[in-house]
Amino acid sequence: MNFAEPDAPLPPDWPAPGEQSTGPVRQNAELRPDLRVPWGWWDIFLFIGFAMVSSVVLLLLVAHAASAMFHVPLVAMQDGSTLKSGVLIVNQTLWSAVALAYLFAVVRLRTPEPFWRSIGWRSFPIGVSPLRFLSGGAALAIGISIAERFTNQNVDLPIEKLFDSRVSLFLLMSMGVLVAPLVEETIFRGFLFPVIARQFGVPAGILTTGILFGLLHAAQLWGGWGQIALLVCVGIVLTWVRAGTRTVAASYLVHLGYNSLLFFGSVLATGGFKHLPPHG
Repeated sequence: MNFAEPDAPLPPDWPAPGEQSTGPVRQNAELRPDLRVPWGWWDIFLFIGFAMVSSVVLLLLVAHAASAMFHVPLVAMQDGSTLKSGVLIVNQTLWSAVALAYLFAVVRLRTPEPFWRSIGWRSFPIGVSPLRFLSGGAALAIGISIAERFTNQNVDLPIEKLFDSRVSLFLLMSMGVLVAPLVEETIFRGFLFPVIARQFGVPAGILTTGILFGLLHAAQLWGGWGQIALLVCVGIVLTWVRAGTRTVAASYLVHLGYNSLLFFGSVLATGGFKHLPPHG
């Protein structure tokens, strides 16, 4: 993954970072360099449709493959078994690869520029250490964990019922650290944010993308409204970091630090996932 050189400073007559547009979409020459993307709303709507269809198709394919491989009827995978958890994780991992391939095709059809640069993965500003973003993500995880103590902790979340075995939790941790930050940051902060920000302004782009990020995980946390609200806050922080640094690499490292510390804490609290709390 090759990052391009950081963008040159904005001319004095350009809007400052975070300044909202006062009219219709600006022309490319008037946009911040990190918002000059060759795709638009129609591409986003097509991606959403593709995401919905492909996720269902892949889930069916993975479920039937698991049923044939382990000689387990599909009906038996309706409960919270380890096999069902494995199917869901494999499906999500495969979908992540398919989604990146789709975005790669869209970007290459629009521009000859390298994919990762076009999608927002630029180098860090001069003098800025990547470690500050990793540590910032860890600090964010600590803050969110403390805030969760003030939410309703007596609710059984759907994700807890699905991943209640050591094997499935290790699989979930692997996906949450190795796959999710890369794919989610590329989609939300690389693909969606520039289009929203250039239409409605950077502040609106930060807020909207953060809300969409939280809502994406709402099904896993359904009933835990406090947790969903906190995850929206996490999404807003991630987009704020991307907007301020003008590179998805920064929000990726914050996301990576956030997920890594949460899972590390879970490993310590459960003795390596050996002592799992009971779920109702």
